[in-house]
Amino acid sequence: MKLAPSLLAADLARLADQAALVEDIVDLLHFDVMDGHFVSNLTFGPPVCNALRRHTTLPLDIHLMIDRPATYIPRFEVEPADCITVHVESADPPEQTLEYIRDLGCLAGITMRPATSLQTVLPFLGQVDRVLVMSVDPGFGGQEFNPVSLERIAKLREAIGQRGVTVSVDGGIGKGNIAQVVRAGADIIVAGSAVFGQPDPRAAVRELREAVG
Repeated sequence: MKLAPSLLAADLARLADQAALVEDIVDLLHFDVMDGHFVSNLTFGPPVCNALRRHTTLPLDIHLMIDRPATYIPRFEVEPADCITVHVESADPPEQTLEYIRDLGCLAGITMRPATSLQTVLPFLGQVDRVLVMSVDPGFGGQEFNPVSLERIAKLREAIGQRGVTVSVDGGIGKGNIAQVVRAGADIIVAGSAVFGQPDPRAAVRELREAVG
């Protein structure tokens, strides 16, 4: 299991410091990019991601919750190990946006809302490196994990088969359910409130890893 703390739950006034605080004990840093249209929240965009990219050695896991990802993808400064994930429901055709991500030289991912059928992303398994399963409705942190997601994770893992595609899961994951999520087939756990929402983020990371066993 790899752990990707979500910076949406961090102290945004000290973003680089917050990333540095856990840099040696986590595997990736998760960025939730929202445009206020695709979801009813507005967060950071390419300038903030690019600024942090220059101050961390960790791969960035960039989740685009925006209507027109094709417009913004070329504005990200990424490394080969970084991943940009787009929604199958966005206004731009997934085939096009995935190609734009490939042109940047980084990993490409696809995701869908919890209410969207898993079948919508399966045609793209040959074009992506990662599939993100949303276990809450995208837009805001601190939501409760939807247990139906466990079945979706397992079905996705079965559909992936021998392909080199990783499964990431985001939303409502903490030490009480992280083991279940990993057993269902998750490779990467995105955790926001369970890490940066705790008094001691480093201790929280250790507790999450210990909970997996």
